[in-house]
Amino acid sequence: MRREAPPVGERVVARQVRRETIDEASDGQRIDNYLAKMCKGVPKSHVYRILRSGEVRVNGGRVAPTYKLRQGDEVRIPPMRVSTGGQAAAVPSGKPLPVVYEDDALLVVDKPAGKAVHGGSGVSFGVIEQLRSQRPEARMLELAHRLDRETSGLLIVAKKRAALKALHDMMRAGKVEKHYLTLVHGKWQNPLQHVKLSLHKYLTEDGERRVRVADGGKPSHSIVRLQKRCGDYSLLDVELKTGRTHQIRVHLAHLGFPLCGDDKYGDFALNKRLEGEGLKRMFLHAEQLVFDHPLTGERLALHAPLAPELKMFLERLEHGA
Repeated sequence: MRREAPPVGERVVARQVRRETIDEASDGQRIDNYLAKMCKGVPKSHVYRILRSGEVRVNGGRVAPTYKLRQGDEVRIPPMRVSTGGQAAAVPSGKPLPVVYEDDALLVVDKPAGKAVHGGSGVSFGVIEQLRSQRPEARMLELAHRLDRETSGLLIVAKKRAALKALHDMMRAGKVEKHYLTLVHGKWQNPLQHVKLSLHKYLTEDGERRVRVADGGKPSHSIVRLQKRCGDYSLLDVELKTGRTHQIRVHLAHLGFPLCGDDKYGDFALNKRLEGEGLKRMFLHAEQLVFDHPLTGERLALHAPLAPELKMFLERLEHGA
């Protein structure tokens, strides 16, 4: 029997009702995130619509988008036809990301600057979509934490649900040591300084997400260690004790030490000058992670060398200082 082609500008995601049984890899995952993974390319807005309408069922009943799946659950996924506005954009496989550590539970990559960790907010795809495209055999690949788009360095991806849950628990308990290298404008004085300033998230008139220091915000703690001074600049190691959005950028800018190249909280005139001198991105790099393996307990100390473009700029600055 000949199947009817979808109208121009629409893409068929599923022609028939699908019934999926939740396995160990998806145990504990939110239903909205599970559907986004199972129905690749479907907008999140469409996922939430079919959840609200009751077209998605778990064990025969409706569930909220926040429902956490359990092993053995049966999920009904309805047929879907979604508008694409033309051809759906395929996720380019691209150059494989540098792997710093991998076993059957974890994957740690060295993320380049300029690449988002996931699609959304005007970005069609990111690191996680690229990894899934390059590793179609992987049963599960989920981000364990986030990095800003312009930040390079270590990013943890979980390959098992148990590892992901354990990592989240460890991060909430402050048991994952995260160190970042950043170059700031100004002569930082203290060899070691604890910065404890509460942070508040808000939206600008244009709808962009921003963060500021504010009483009543979320408690935030950064430990800053001076590495070296280069004339009017300072290279700092910042250890995050909490993982708030834009924490390093806002803490240091509030203290009068804006990150070089930061287009949100930095010194814009300085950034323009530094761009002419070779710094074309924000100088922030996730250099080191220290934590116990979430499943084996083995102590891991992982390191990503300073990104080449940052190292080159720093060397040029040192020679000219």
